[in-house]
Amino acid sequence: MQLQPKPADYPRIRKALSFYKVTSVITGVMLLLLVAVMIMKYAFNVQLFLFTPNAFAEFVPLAPEGVDSDFVPQGFDLFKAILIAHGWFYVVYLVSDFMLWSPMRWHFGRFLLIALGGVIPFMSFFLEARIVRQVTGYLDAHAAKAEVSA
Repeated sequence: MQLQPKPADYPRIRKALSFYKVTSVITGVMLLLLVAVMIMKYAFNVQLFLFTPNAFAEFVPLAPEGVDSDFVPQGFDLFKAILIAHGWFYVVYLVSDFMLWSPMRWHFGRFLLIALGGVIPFMSFFLEARIVRQVTGYLDAHAAKAEVSA
């Protein structure tokens, strides 16, 4: 039998759900940016630098294999910043996943499924809609029952 959330945890679950909604959208957008970066880097062999001496934004060709250490373009490496930002937002996304998963008393597979939303493009958007609909429906139905029985 599946464990059910405690009625005392309903307010905490609603807060966790709000936090999860925000983090899932941010993580999904960052992941799509990361995919775009990887396509530009590996398909077109360019990287984007901001605030270079030549322009505000400039696509710089990748350094030839073996001379990476000699090739130091000037400016802010936007691709690396997107990579780092997605990594940190993914950690926050996992925290929000745990904050929702734990009081809902779901099985561990559900935690892992939600965690995959931060690494598979577009999955966080679909999961966010589905999880929010399920949790909100559950809380609304059970909160109404608790009010009737009280």
